[in-house]
Amino acid sequence: MTADEMKASIGQESVSDWVEVTQDMINKFADATGDHQFIHVNPEMAKMTPFGTTIAHGFLTLSLLPQLAAKTPDAPKLDGVKMGVNYGGNKVRFLAPVPSGSRVRGRSKIIQFDEKRPGQYQYTTETTIEIEGSDKPAMIAEWITQVFN
Repeated sequence: MTADEMKASIGQESVSDWVEVTQDMINKFADATGDHQFIHVNPEMAKMTPFGTTIAHGFLTLSLLPQLAAKTPDAPKLDGVKMGVNYGGNKVRFLAPVPSGSRVRGRSKIIQFDEKRPGQYQYTTETTIEIEGSDKPAMIAEWITQVFN
């Protein structure tokens, strides 16, 4: 879509496909970050916690934003983008744990879209990550992306 169409799409909601958060994914994230707290990687000890099972790292949940965005077929997309970069976040809140083996999806809407300079755009997306079968979302984030064409 054009820049004007992107601006007009502000507030329109789009929903991603479901993504399973596996124990293997959690273990690999623990290895990548060095965060091997037992609630993430030790199923036997995690059974004794209020969670009853291992849970994904909050930052793993946050790191799913690009994958969920890619799995959102009806998300607004600017024409001619050659490159996109993460610019940062305005807020992130982890509201509920994501149990190993559960599925999550993103419910997103663009809340701001601006041209920073010719061919460079910045947009802010508010995304709620939902856990299948749960009334409480895992996370809500406002994330800023810059794209170049």
